[in-house]
Amino acid sequence: MTLGAWLGREEVGARERVLGSVVSVLVGSALLALATRVEIPFWPVPLNMQTFVVLTLGLIYGPALGLATVLTYIAEGLAGLPVFAHGGGPAYIAGPTGGYLIGFAAAAWTAGQLAHRGWLRNPVTAVAAALIANIVVYLFGVSWLAVVLGDAGKAVAVGLTPFLLGAALKVTGAGLLAHAFDRWR
Repeated sequence: MTLGAWLGREEVGARERVLGSVVSVLVGSALLALATRVEIPFWPVPLNMQTFVVLTLGLIYGPALGLATVLTYIAEGLAGLPVFAHGGGPAYIAGPTGGYLIGFAAAAWTAGQLAHRGWLRNPVTAVAAALIANIVVYLFGVSWLAVVLGDAGKAVAVGLTPFLLGAALKVTGAGLLAHAFDRWR
């Protein structure tokens, strides 16, 4: 949503649209950085809110702005800012969670594409859009983890299975929140 739309103005100049997009990207990347710090005690693995924010941003922002937001977040981390779950820096992307970070970008774009195609109009399809985008995160993340670990079975066991229940909660929450926001908008 652009700055002009937030202000209730239908016709907005190019400068205001760009400013609104920049503010949206910066707010979104800050939300992602904060989401890594929000941990919910969960068994067997603590649950953080990063994927929830990625999915929600993609669904609400759309494909271009959602992707730009996640890429900005990744660039901040690669530049050394401690925005990732355990710090930042270029080596982080080569580690076990690098595939998930790249998956976040692809998921935000995917969620945005589905939202752009009208999937937010219905709560069931909104949750389905979040689910599809979440699957994208796991495709990238578990695939890269399998390369790092040298074992696909172990990658699934440690990088997917423990997170499924938490992922179901985040997918449902992101889809329903985006559906509610779409109705409000």
